[in-house]
Amino acid sequence: MLGLGIIGWIIIGGLAGWIASKFMGTDAQQGILLNIVVGVVGGLLGGWILTLFGVDVEGAGLIFSFLTCLGGATILLFLVKLVTGRRAGV
Repeated sequence: MLGLGIIGWIIIGGLAGWIASKFMGTDAQQGILLNIVVGVVGGLLGGWILTLFGVDVEGAGLIFSFLTCLGGATILLFLVKLVTGRRAGV
């Protein structure tokens, strides 16, 4: 992901955040900016979790980076829903 720069982070993060919000049922409450933020923060969270398990996330490729962002964004949205007490469709 390092070779893509900030534009790559925004694109990958936006797509991952949008797909995660669809999966978690929060897309109606989120706009494009929040999807990007959720995806980028999810990528950082996912990368941190993977490094805890000894997975080398640097230089793993575009698809691995996207999946890391997607997984992290899904976990992030789950935790937000858990803390705020919101359910899908409410």
